[in-house]
Amino acid sequence: MIDVVEIQKILPHRFPFLLIDRVTAITPSHTIEAYKNVTIGEQIFQGHFPDHPIYPGVMIIEGMAQAGAVLAFKSMDEEGQEGAKDKVVYFMSIDNAKFRHPVRPGDKLVYKLGVIKHRGNIWVLDSKAFVDDKLVAEAELKAMMVDK
Repeated sequence: MIDVVEIQKILPHRFPFLLIDRVTAITPSHTIEAYKNVTIGEQIFQGHFPDHPIYPGVMIIEGMAQAGAVLAFKSMDEEGQEGAKDKVVYFMSIDNAKFRHPVRPGDKLVYKLGVIKHRGNIWVLDSKAFVDDKLVAEAELKAMMVDK
């Protein structure tokens, strides 16, 4: 398990844009499971939407991407690769994104990602988001690890 303090040592993101609270399972180079507790205190709900708060799909995608970045960095550590501290992960593409159910304040948003392909500094991830074991969003994410 990786808590939010450790996540902040891995990712450059900070409040209000750090979108994972905890990693609950990780198998380097294969899978990761992480979550975010969505609360009414999220700044995004001030405008999306007053009187009908819905967590934006783009934020779900970003949360999945952040979980994928943790997987990539931890995989580098596991492989004994030096220089992970000097790297950052950039999106290359988001394919086949689907949003199946709205996410609301009070939901625990669980991200489950699996590696489809990893070659060099390119990662392709099958990414899914769940609330109460119900699929709420999915996408295929492609990212590249580059020097800062």
